[in-house]
Amino acid sequence: MYLRDEKIIQLTGDSKPLNNLEVENLLPSVANWEKIEIAGIPHLQRSFKFKDFIQALAFTNRVGDIANQENHHPSILTEWGMVTVTWWTHKINGLHRDDFIMAAKTNALFESDKK
Repeated sequence: MYLRDEKIIQLTGDSKPLNNLEVENLLPSVANWEKIEIAGIPHLQRSFKFKDFIQALAFTNRVGDIANQENHHPSILTEWGMVTVTWWTHKINGLHRDDFIMAAKTNALFESDKK
């Protein structure tokens, strides 16, 4: 099964962020995403390029749709010809497998747009 086909899980009070080794092992599964730190908290981030603002905005809305379906919401910056999506899990102040699943779903959405 591919990450993009997985459903995210509902976190419990026992849920913990992934450790560095787990993150490094999952990172190759989400092409073109990078691990960054914001205020000491790891995030996954990728920028997607488009030919104009209208396409970028349409992609933003589609990412918003899948985020609502899964009840897991990213930070999205929409600019002319570019959308930057950042995933992390607020509840645990770090990365969870769910973030990688959502990054994979975002990649699949982008690939389907190119067809």
